[in-house]
Amino acid sequence: MKKINIAIFIMLFIIAGCDRTNNTLDEREQRVNELNPEREEHQTPGDQEINDQLGYVHYTQEQFDRNQDDDRVVTMDRNEMASMITRIILRNEAFNQVATLVTGDEVLIAYEIDDGMDENNAAEIARKTAESVMPRYFDIVVSDNPSLIPDIQSLHISETTRPNYQNTIDKIVEEMKTSPQGDE
Repeated sequence: MKKINIAIFIMLFIIAGCDRTNNTLDEREQRVNELNPEREEHQTPGDQEINDQLGYVHYTQEQFDRNQDDDRVVTMDRNEMASMITRIILRNEAFNQVATLVTGDEVLIAYEIDDGMDENNAAEIARKTAESVMPRYFDIVVSDNPSLIPDIQSLHISETTRPNYQNTIDKIVEEMKTSPQGDE
């Protein structure tokens, strides 16, 4: 009988110990969840306003490894990037119109400027704007020749799978490079 009581006592002790380990893991995970910046509960409208102005993410290696199973691919919205570049350039009132095309590795910007604007200064503004928005590996080509705007637009509309698509881009880039490129 004494052996049975000791056996029961040991089993209860082991079960209590396992339960304690699970509680510790649960508490740790709860703390991680509370600190997760993507968690949106308990936010006041002021907090949401601040969150719209800031971007912050923090992951542990374990969370990152767990999310690798999602097979997420990092992508860029090229239309959004082209729109952002164009809008920033147009904040300068010397630019009358701007067309921007973002490809897989190039940014093509054609624009029309006021007569009073220096061509090199305009090229510098367009180039630096694109450099500030895009990753460093993109080749940025600018042109103050507004007749290239329809050419850039035609590239956007045409199918990228056509055999002469890259040749067309290369010809337009070659033409654009005859314009001032600003300080590279």
